[in-house]
Amino acid sequence: MQRYQIKIEYDGYKYVGWQYQKNGLSIQEILEKAIYKYLNEKIKVVGAGRTDAKVHAIEQSAHIDIKKKIKKDSFISGVNYFIGNHNVSILDLKKRKKNFHARHSAKRRTYHYLIINRRSSLALHKNRAWFVKKKLNTILMKKSLKLLIGTHDFSTFRAASCEAKSPIKTLEKAELVKKRDTIKIIFSSKSFLQQQVRSMVGSIKYVGQKKWTITEFKKKFKSKKRFNCAPPAPASGLYLKKVLY
Repeated sequence: MQRYQIKIEYDGYKYVGWQYQKNGLSIQEILEKAIYKYLNEKIKVVGAGRTDAKVHAIEQSAHIDIKKKIKKDSFISGVNYFIGNHNVSILDLKKRKKNFHARHSAKRRTYHYLIINRRSSLALHKNRAWFVKKKLNTILMKKSLKLLIGTHDFSTFRAASCEAKSPIKTLEKAELVKKRDTIKIIFSSKSFLQQQVRSMVGSIKYVGQKKWTITEFKKKFKSKKRFNCAPPAPASGLYLKKVLY
């Protein structure tokens, strides 16, 4: 049995998320069915993270165990062929040691959140960004993001259904990059709580709209109370950018 790492990109808008669900089609299901059609072998695809419904991936990582010998280019082409019209694609394949685990071996996960801040409606980025009409103050947003960097209790930004053992996480990066009407917010950490990124973005947006002052944002963050969180940002603006090992 050989273990391989695969890298995948997908437009998650039409799907119920990474993990198998009874109420719709998941990325994991699409990949496992396509690999079965190519290899005629039942394979479990173990992802680095369970992205929610409508969340995208620029480079999701997963591992698979395969009995047969495979060639990289043939495998990628063959599986992508059987994926068909789904907005999912295998980008790369790499042989790994038996102790490699896509989820547990990960040292850093980076997410990007995309906001389009303008008056005109979206054409190219529809269902792929958060469309915000009201002008956002990115200077205030950047100052708020700095408060999130480091090791903190992120309970305010934790979904009620989150199964993580602890709400304490270390955020290595939280920065904002603006180019014309496009705002990209970048977060890096070893791991995240369920809905943490979307909840942080929703709250940062409140600061940018001047609904909250920076002091109010800090107070709500430090309260560790979920009811103090602003409405989470829409899932369609969130991208899993990269997983590092």
